[in-house]
Amino acid sequence: MGFATARGLGTSMGGIPVAMVADIFPSKIAAIVFVSSFMPDTRNPPAYVLENLSTSSSTQMEWLDTVTGFYGRPDRPLRFALVGPKSMAKYAYQLSPLEDLVLATMLVRANPVVTNNLAGTKSFSEERYGSVTRIYIICGEDNMIPGDYQRWMISNFPVKEVMEIKDADHMVMFSKTQELCARLLGIADKYA
Repeated sequence: MGFATARGLGTSMGGIPVAMVADIFPSKIAAIVFVSSFMPDTRNPPAYVLENLSTSSSTQMEWLDTVTGFYGRPDRPLRFALVGPKSMAKYAYQLSPLEDLVLATMLVRANPVVTNNLAGTKSFSEERYGSVTRIYIICGEDNMIPGDYQRWMISNFPVKEVMEIKDADHMVMFSKTQELCARLLGIADKYA
């Protein structure tokens, strides 16, 4: 049985694990698609793009009912965030169908926050992760990772191709399902 060449897809915080997989298995990945996602570079630790957004004065947001805290060992505490329904409605699902927001509020789970303790302090390699074709899809109405910050990550670590879905919120798979699907099919045809 043969193996198909994989295409990685990372949305939101999923961009960092997808980059990690590409750093481990670069020959098995034809392209990585970052969709309104944190995209690490090869010069800084993986958490750099998240930490940079957190300290950027242009992207400060009120987290409303989001709860944060720590778990794990006392000598290596890990952070988590549990996004509340008000935060979801304002920052992630503001253009998505109401039923998707309601379902998300019922299924939400605590999410580990990518920190150096979680992702490590070593940057991904240029020879491995840096050699994999990267495509970035900007979501124009994303309130979680604003468009100007998405563009900063692209200029910080240039990609092969940039696409934009103008009227998409952070949850593009719900707010602009058909447009996202069309772009992903085009990418699969082009890079597979």
